[in-house]
Amino acid sequence: MRKGITVEVSAADRARLEAVVADRNSPQKHVWRARIVLATAEGLGTNAIVRRAGVSKPCVRRWQARFMAEGLDGLLRDKTRPPGTPPLPRATVERVVELTRQVPPGETTHWTGRAMAKAIGISLSAVQGIWKAHGLVPHRVRTFKLSKDPEFIAKLRDIVGLYMSPPAHAVVLSVDEKSQIQALDRTQPGLPMKEGRCATMTHDYERNGTTTLFAALNVLDGTVMGRCMQRHRHQEFIRFLNTVEAAVPAGKLVHAIMDNYAAHKHPKVLAWLARHPRWTFHFTPTSCSWLNAVEGFFATLTKRRLRRGSFASLVELQAAIKRYLAEANENPRPFVWTAEPDGIIEKVRRGYQASQSLH
Repeated sequence: MRKGITVEVSAADRARLEAVVADRNSPQKHVWRARIVLATAEGLGTNAIVRRAGVSKPCVRRWQARFMAEGLDGLLRDKTRPPGTPPLPRATVERVVELTRQVPPGETTHWTGRAMAKAIGISLSAVQGIWKAHGLVPHRVRTFKLSKDPEFIAKLRDIVGLYMSPPAHAVVLSVDEKSQIQALDRTQPGLPMKEGRCATMTHDYERNGTTTLFAALNVLDGTVMGRCMQRHRHQEFIRFLNTVEAAVPAGKLVHAIMDNYAAHKHPKVLAWLARHPRWTFHFTPTSCSWLNAVEGFFATLTKRRLRRGSFASLVELQAAIKRYLAEANENPRPFVWTAEPDGIIEKVRRGYQASQSLH
């Protein structure tokens, strides 16, 4: 040990140092620092400490001095160091942020990292760091649609009221159609999933016709009544309404929630409604299909059965949809709406304010 180096380790510090060495989860830099101090306290010389800790002599001397000056906490805390490269000027950072929020020059719709790096004269990693620090993601875009229906609030409260407080002795149905469901058959069989490889399917396909699924979701118990038809007209819609009418028990009022598709408001459909006084149609506001509960079922049907399916004929597609409906009705779950109308109205109001402020 060098002359002038005296390390005194208290019992508490010794216990903590030995715990750091014994703990398998301790960082290795903390372990060899603790070994240096423990070996110094035992009176070992510098060469012996170098062999025990596996470090150089300057390293041993540095951490001996650190422990003498700052104690045990000094061993477990690294001092800050200046960065290897100087930080970008604030003006450059602000320029990147300002340009990112603007339309890029030329016939491009958004900035890329390389385009921004070339325009500013900095590296790609620097641009990515600035974007990350400021929460900018120019490569992503989210779609939206604000309803312009003058009766938006009244229709919203009407439909949400049916979801959250359905009337007694009544059935609440969410009715809609999923049109143009294609019977796609892959040109080659795909490979099954295995370790290290996901399932595969060919990108090309053969079209074997289309069908339209008319569906009515019972909000109270979660069951779905569905029927596949060749076309998507008011004639098919009336046939589906007759199917639902026969399935709903007598004595029950029927509240049907549907969108503003032309077939739903056809004069013959309205005439059918007049002949069935127990039925009441509730139309969603324009551009508000998300308010129709059956849309969630359609999304699940697409993800779980249709998107990866392969159907050699239209009959095979319709049979698969019927089987899926039967399985879904074996264990139905009631539809639960949780969003309050006031919260939705406030979000729409903020959306209009943001849109008007930008334009």
